[in-house]
Amino acid sequence: MAGGGHSQMRCGEFRTTYKADTTIFPTPMSRNVAIATVVLLLGAPFVLDAYLLNLMIQIGYYGIAALGLNILVGFTGQISLGHAAFFGFGAFASAWLNNTTGIPVFLTIPLAGLMTTAVGLIFGIPAGRIKGLYLAIATLASQFILEDFFARADWFTGGSAGSMANPFSLFGYEFFTDETFFYVVLFWVVIMFLLGANLMRTRDGRAFIAVRDHYLSAEIMGINLTKYRILSFGISSFYAGIGGALFGHYLGFVSVEGFTILLSIQFLGMVIIGGLGSVMGTLLGTAFMVLLPEVMETVVNVMPSGGGDALAYIKEMSIGLAIILFLIFEPDGLAHRWKMIKSYWKLYPFSY
Repeated sequence: MAGGGHSQMRCGEFRTTYKADTTIFPTPMSRNVAIATVVLLLGAPFVLDAYLLNLMIQIGYYGIAALGLNILVGFTGQISLGHAAFFGFGAFASAWLNNTTGIPVFLTIPLAGLMTTAVGLIFGIPAGRIKGLYLAIATLASQFILEDFFARADWFTGGSAGSMANPFSLFGYEFFTDETFFYVVLFWVVIMFLLGANLMRTRDGRAFIAVRDHYLSAEIMGINLTKYRILSFGISSFYAGIGGALFGHYLGFVSVEGFTILLSIQFLGMVIIGGLGSVMGTLLGTAFMVLLPEVMETVVNVMPSGGGDALAYIKEMSIGLAIILFLIFEPDGLAHRWKMIKSYWKLYPFSY
């Protein structure tokens, strides 16, 4: 969505100012397509069944959390193996705020994002001094620390019994069905993805990219590496908290078992498959990871043996295999492939 659209500009489109060169949408066509897509999605609950709406809702809240991880990994060059724990903290925080203080759910969702930001800033402090493998291990530790906290903090999470999360409500109307909650998730997806695309146009966003591309050059230019590395953890955690809160209120129940290291790896898979440093690619990668197990289940069910007990293992194996294949054959992710397809049709019959 943001930047990198020069090669996609049509004949007659040009930019004469720096402001025009840093718009959220690279071309008017991409802006119009994005608006048309949102308008079409508004009618989705009227034509899609509950199963498809459930998948789209999953893509929504997982996509928000994955975008936060992409800001950290793809835009800033940091690494996190504990994103699922922050996702879970957002879910528990929103449920806890609503259950203990009576604050409406539509307010506890952003508040949960802020609480998760505070936690992310604390765990992001090591990022100011270490990087690479050492930072990966430090974030892995945050995953296990928060998992242990979830299991022991009965006052916050309900312990092993879990915590109830009331449905989203606005002016007395409860959004407890798939058809109604879809609009809640769509609202947050539009807001969070626009914020994410706009962030990369700001001074802080450009600082993130500078830190990623060459941290020594960034420091020479006067960019505070420690500040921006920790800040990226905070922003990443905010996105995880919002996604987790939506997850909790959609299911109506938050359990400790739902936020393991496996989910953290899946978040990384969404970012890798979608494309590191791509806002639009994050949504493509999330859709791929959510739909892949469903496709595998359909394929297995049409086979004579039916898969049987191996179906769960086949689903998990397909996710790991997809990540490996993308790393080997398409390391720039689906966003890069989509750009190649658009370039092909615009330049046809010429190859370049």
